[in-house]
Amino acid sequence: MAANNRRMSGKKGAQVGSGGQRRRGLEGKGPTPPAEMRKGHAKQRAAQAKARRAQGRPQQRRGGGRSSSELVVGRNPVVEALREGVPASTLYVQQFIDNDERVREALQLAAERGGINLMEAPRPELDRMTNGLNHQGLVLQVPPYEYAHPEDLVAGAHDEDEDPLIVALDGVTDPRNLGAVVRSVSAFGGHGVVVPERRAAGMTAGAWKTSAGTAARTPVARATNLTRALEAYKKAGIVVVGLAADGEAEIGELDALEGPVVIVVGSEGKGLSRLVGETCDFRVRIPMPGGAESLNAGVAAGIVLYEAARRRG
Repeated sequence: MAANNRRMSGKKGAQVGSGGQRRRGLEGKGPTPPAEMRKGHAKQRAAQAKARRAQGRPQQRRGGGRSSSELVVGRNPVVEALREGVPASTLYVQQFIDNDERVREALQLAAERGGINLMEAPRPELDRMTNGLNHQGLVLQVPPYEYAHPEDLVAGAHDEDEDPLIVALDGVTDPRNLGAVVRSVSAFGGHGVVVPERRAAGMTAGAWKTSAGTAARTPVARATNLTRALEAYKKAGIVVVGLAADGEAEIGELDALEGPVVIVVGSEGKGLSRLVGETCDFRVRIPMPGGAESLNAGVAAGIVLYEAARRRG
C-alpha cells in the first residue's frame, strides 16, 4: 500500500491542468461569416470592386426645392389641364354654377383620375382666391413641383448604366418651351433637364401641358447657380456643349455627343449668357440653310438630342 502511495505522489508540487483550453477548443467558433466578409473569398473581392465603382458615382441628393402651388382659372383652361394630366390636388366649383358641358366634363375628369378633392365654394371666395380673375366658376389647384438636384440626373443615368444625356436651359423663360424640351428629352432617351432657380421658366401647369405627360417620368432639376452646376458636371467627366449661332463647329461634326454630355440651350434672340458660354467645352451651331436667325429652345434641343440619340443608337 505504501509503495502504491509512492507511485501516486511521484510528481512534485500541485498538478497543473489545461486551464479549460481543451474544453474551449472543443467549443464552436460561432456561425460561419458570409462569403462577402471572408478574407480572400471571390465574393469578397467582387463586393469590394463593386464598392470601388460606386465611389465614382455621385450619391443621389435631394435639394432642388419645391415650387409654389398654382391655380388654373377658367372653364376651358381647367378642362384642358385635366385632359393633359396636369397634377392637381383640388377642384373648386362655384355654388349654384350653371352646369354646362365644360363643367360636367371637368367634374367627370376629376372623378375618373381620383385623388382630386372636389370643393364647393361661394363666388366671393373664388374671387378672393384668384385675385378677381374671371374664373367662370372653376378653379384647379396644382400642387408644388418637386425639383430634383442636378446631381440626381447623373446618378439616374449611372443607375441605368448609360452615359448621361442632359439638357440645361439658360435664360429660357417661357414654360411652354420648358415643356417642349422635357418632351424631347423623354423622346430621345435623355436623363433630365436643368433650369436655373431665378429668371427662368419653372414647371408650371403650362409646362406640364406642353410636355404631354412626359414630365411625370423625366426629372427637372433646379440649380441655384447654373454656371457652378455646369462646372460640377465637368469635374464629373461630362462634356458641356453650348448651342450658339456663331459656334465653332456644326453639331454633325461633334463626336462628344457619343459620350456623357450636357447640352446647354440659351434663350431665343439672346442665346447663351457670357459666363455660361465661357464654361462650355464646345460651342456648336445648328446649320440652317433656310436662313432663319434662330430657333426656339424646344426645337433646338430636339434637333441636338436627335443627333445624340442617332450616334448612340
